[in-house]
Amino acid sequence: MITVLESIKLSTEFLEKKGIESPRINAELMLAKILNCKRLDLYLSFDRPLNENETDLYREFIRRRSKFEPLQYILGSVEFYGMEFKVDKSVLIPRPETEILVETILGSVEKNSSLNILDIGTGSGIIAVCLARYLPTSLITATDSSESALVVAKGNAELNGVGMQIDFKISDILSDAENPENQFDIIVSNPPYISVEEYQKLAPELRLHEPQSALTDNSDGLNFFKIITCKSKVLLKRGGKLFFEVGHGQSKNVSDILQIEEFSNIKIKKDYQEIDRVISGELI
Repeated sequence: MITVLESIKLSTEFLEKKGIESPRINAELMLAKILNCKRLDLYLSFDRPLNENETDLYREFIRRRSKFEPLQYILGSVEFYGMEFKVDKSVLIPRPETEILVETILGSVEKNSSLNILDIGTGSGIIAVCLARYLPTSLITATDSSESALVVAKGNAELNGVGMQIDFKISDILSDAENPENQFDIIVSNPPYISVEEYQKLAPELRLHEPQSALTDNSDGLNFFKIITCKSKVLLKRGGKLFFEVGHGQSKNVSDILQIEEFSNIKIKKDYQEIDRVISGELI
């Protein structure tokens, strides 16, 4: 039988040869998942032998990772904003940059506000769930065009104890008619904003494994910003706010879109790398 330490060493060498970044950390996290322990606990069990089932499953995990399948899909979950979220190939993997979008919204309202919030393109539900968790008297409508994504999102809402606050709906913002007028205080979206040209240059982990429809609009990357901003003029209450996560180099174009649609008080917030990441505007 092979031990924990031997397994980690062999897997690290294999993943390194395949070009996987941080191969040791990857190897340890996957083994910790299989052994149902924390990664650091492995260091107390280096001499523990793996049984046949554990060895077979570990080999399968390593094989999948060597083909650049994202670690989060293999582990089946990811931490976001201090909470656990389940993920699979039907949803985009949450990124730390999106935490800034959540923080920006939370910083713009009172915690005890009773707001109606619309999350367009909810994916795994991270934005809706976080807002529900930290705005306990608000109600969130979370939409997505993918039924499989909504299944994941609903599961995450239940996992984090906010299922009663969120109304999940199947909806395609590109084609569906608007909801009743003046319904929402806040609309938020992290839409597909990668241009079709940039999409072809993405790393294999993104391009080969994460849902294409959640990454690119198959156009110039601005299509969803235009459509959502236009429809938000009907969906938002007067004085309501629209929040977007934007890609690198898009802030000027998205600001122009908001201004054209008569949004005011436009604000931009940078991410941890000093890149413009969140844009908000208020409906006049």
